[in-house]
Order: sequence, then structure tokens, then C-alpha cells
Amino acid sequence: MKTLRDTIMTHFGTSATLCSATCPPGVPQILVPREKFEDVGWLMKGAGARLAAEWGVDETLMGRHFAVIACFARETEYLLVRCDIPSDEPTFPSLSKKHPPAFRFERQILSLLGLTPTGHVHSDLRPWIKHEDWPIDAWPLRKSFDAGRRMPRVAGDYAWVRAEGEGVYEIPVGPVHAGIIEPGHFRFQAIGEDILNLEERLGYTHKGIEKRFEQLSWGEGARLAGRVSGDSTVAHALTYCRAVEAMTGTNVPPRGAWLRAIMLERERIANHLGDIGAIANDAAFTFFFYQFMRLKELVLRGNRRLFGHRYLMDQVLPGGVAVDLPADASLMIEEELESLPEEFERIIKAYDLNASLDDRLRETGILSAETARELGTVGFVARASGQPLDCRLQAPFAPYDRFPPRMVVLNSCDVHARAWVRIEEIRDSVRLIHELLATLPAGETLAPLPDVPPDRSAFAAVEGWRGEIVYWLQSGLNGGINRCAIRDPSSVNWLALEQAIHGNIVPDFPLCNKSFNQSYSGHDL
Repeated sequence: MKTLRDTIMTHFGTSATLCSATCPPGVPQILVPREKFEDVGWLMKGAGARLAAEWGVDETLMGRHFAVIACFARETEYLLVRCDIPSDEPTFPSLSKKHPPAFRFERQILSLLGLTPTGHVHSDLRPWIKHEDWPIDAWPLRKSFDAGRRMPRVAGDYAWVRAEGEGVYEIPVGPVHAGIIEPGHFRFQAIGEDILNLEERLGYTHKGIEKRFEQLSWGEGARLAGRVSGDSTVAHALTYCRAVEAMTGTNVPPRGAWLRAIMLERERIANHLGDIGAIANDAAFTFFFYQFMRLKELVLRGNRRLFGHRYLMDQVLPGGVAVDLPADASLMIEEELESLPEEFERIIKAYDLNASLDDRLRETGILSAETARELGTVGFVARASGQPLDCRLQAPFAPYDRFPPRMVVLNSCDVHARAWVRIEEIRDSVRLIHELLATLPAGETLAPLPDVPPDRSAFAAVEGWRGEIVYWLQSGLNGGINRCAIRDPSSVNWLALEQAIHGNIVPDFPLCNKSFNQSYSGHDL
């Protein structure tokens, strides 16, 4: 089978060129003519590749124009394909006809950079992330945009999808919700309790994070990356740092790499525990919610004792980690890993044998394997719908190249499967931490970071607890940050929630939503 790179180069011949400024060599970036960009989508679809991400970049301060870059992935391969866009004609061919994730990626590119996709499926060019009270000519990711100036507000309205007919009515949910969850608007059309359609409206937590990177040093960028989505601070900071390390040729000390993996797996355990409890709670089984949240709290307290922060914020830096384990860490972790699995298994046994809970979770919120594949879902959402995807296996780095995780793939595609994948991953993360502690190298935890070369770019992908996180970094002519493009797992998995709700009743929406539990903040960049 040809590699994705060879597939593109063979098809386009001399009209495609390899971008030499890209790091690392294992993730090639190919420039194709703008008019051929849609052909790339068709070609990659035929090669069995998914569209992992798509973003725009403004290079006007570097003496160039705009560009759109698509990231395709297949098994262990990643490929970046770029087309340049002149400033006086800011349009590019859409990839949405063959790759449904482009539907939202390209609306976001239009909203934040003012680059218009042509031939967009359904001609849907409604703003995404950019809300209707923004001025129409405000493009926050353009270099000409003044992020320090307060933006005026204008009158506007969002054109929601409508369903009409006898007995059809709408249910608006949000954007403000009970509790402390982030804002997001869900608009249902239903007949009785049967849901006909769900449309999401996000962007309420847009903080201008990608723009803010342009004002920071490379070291400061790690702190901001850790705040893209607070429950995934290790995974986001690690992905950012791996891209910076690729640009500079920095080798992380083995001990630092092992500690990063321990933090990443602890983050996975804590969040999965909370999610399983929340799923049970939304089915009115509060007992399980309290029990799982108690276990999550024990893990968070352990994080504080071991690494100085309950959520491990600011512990992953370019070159390694900020802290080492205390002298009695091995004993502390071993005691924790002896008691936690025992209690976890006792609660899971009761959870699994509860017929009423099982009835609520099975055959609810089905996301078929075909739909999951078409939408490019990642993480536990993908694995619960028959997709064998895990960056720790398909894009491994130390120490995962020595200690691979056990990937669990289920095919029932429902809320139960999305919960059970989490259960199996908690078990496996405990195993991984045992192995990492037993082989923890001695030595330094942080390597010095050299200066970043000018006009370079780098790509990194890391499996966070929600799934694959993608970062693409580009340095400017002065060696500073020109662009930091981020794709949180939520950017593709939110699309899947809209499809999984079809055929369900309104009271099952909280279950479906919590079984996905996607990030508003990680999506609203």
C-alpha cells in the first residue's frame, strides 16, 4: 500500500511540492495548487484516510499570503496538505463533500480568518464560533486584527435549522445550564418525546486562545496550552510541548518522559471516574455518582501530594516536566493503586449487575460504526463505535513505544459502550502506571530548550483522555509564534452527538450528552 505522501505526490506530479520547513520529517507537509485542493480530499478518501483537522494561517507578516492546511490520518500516518490563498481572493475549495468534519472546520476558518470555502456542502456558511453580534468584517486570526481593542457589538440573528409539520415543536436548552458546566446551546425539534433533530450552537466560551499564543514566548505557550481545556491540561500541554520539541530538536530526558506518561494516565483515570459516575447520575442512580466521585477525589488528592497540583496544571514544560516525584512517591502510589482498583471493582460489579441502569444505557444514543468513521470521531467515542484509534499505539512516543496500552474496541455503539470503554481504560491505566513506576529511569527531568528557528512548523498528536489532540505550530521570521492551530477531540466528537441523538427520546439526551462529555472550552478557540 502506498503511503499517503506517495499517493499525493504520484497523483499530482510536479504540481505538488514538499515543504522543507516542516518538522519532524515523519509528518510531511505538501503544497498543492489551490484549484486542486478539493481533489486532495477525494484522493485521501479513496486511500482510506480521515480528515483529522483543517485550519487556516495568515502569513502576511512573513511576506506571503494566507493558507489552508488539511491534516489527514490513516493508521500510523499523518499527512499535512497545504494550499496558498492570495490576499485579494480569499477563497479555497471545500473538502466537505467527501469529509464531513470539514463542515465545521471550514465554517470556523471563515469565521476567524475570513477565508471562504467554495462548494461547501449544503452551502452552509453560517458563522461558527463567531457569534452574530460580531461585526461581519472582524477576523480575529488575521494579523491585521487588533486583539487589544474592544470589539463593537452589532445586531444579528442566527439562522437555526427548522423542522415543520403537525405536532413538531422546539425545545431550546441553554446556553446557561444548571450547575457549573460551560455554556452551550442545544436546539431540539421533537414530536412528543421523540427527537427529530438536534443542532448545537457553541462559541460562548471563545477566549481568543489561538490569537493569544501570538503574544507569548514558546515557554509561556505551554502554560496557555494547559488552559485550553482545564480537564485535559496534561494532554494539551504535552501536545504543544512535543511540537515545540520537534521544532528545536529537543530530546526529553527519559525520566521526564516517564513522568509525563504517569501524569497523562492519572488524568485519564480521574476524568473517566468522574464521567462514569455522571452517566449513572443522569440515569438517577446517585449512589454510583457519589462512589465514583469519591474515587476521583482520591486520585486528585494524590496528584496534589505527588506533583503539587490536583489537576497537574503547569507541570509539563517544553523539554520535560517542572517537578520530580518526592522521595516516598513510589510507596504512596503503590498504596493508592492497591486500594483504588479494589474499591473500583466492587462498585463496577454493582454497576454492571444493576438491571435498571443497564436498561437505560443499552441501545441508547447509538452512533453507528459507519457514522463514527465518516465523522472522524476519536478517543473513547470512536472505540465504543468500532473504530480502533489510539495515538498511544498509532503515533507512539516514549515511553508508550515500550509500554503500549491495551486498546478496547466495542461494537454496540451506545451509551453503555462509551461508559464501558472508560471502565476498561481505567483498568489499563492502572496497569501502565505500575509498569512505568517499576521502570522509572533516574536522572534529570527537564532539558534546556534551544531557540526556535525562524519560519519553521511542526505537528504533534497525543491521546488525551477524550482522544486525539492535534497541535500545529509555526514560527515567524523572528522565531516567535506566528500560529498555533489546535484541534481538541471535541471538534469532531460534537458532530457525532448530533447524530447519536436521532431516534431517542428527550429524557435520554442528558445520558447521551454525558456519555460523550465533550469540552466546550477546548472547542471554542
